[in-house]
Amino acid sequence: MPGIYKKVELVGTSPVSFAEAVKAAVEEASKTVRHMDWFEVVEQRGRVHDGKVAEFQVTIRVGFKLER
Repeated sequence: MPGIYKKVELVGTSPVSFAEAVKAAVEEASKTVRHMDWFEVVEQRGRVHDGKVAEFQVTIRVGFKLER
């Protein structure tokens, strides 16, 4: 699969889990970015509210093939 790829960094959030945060970021990016092939998790963190986990946040890099 020869070609040139570009990576973009995204932050996804979810009240449910890190996996759901990744899915949300990829699904939203797919509305404007074509030819996405892979992602890598860069960072995981979350938000705490009133002593409970309120949100999962994940930074990912998504790779996509450039069109010719």
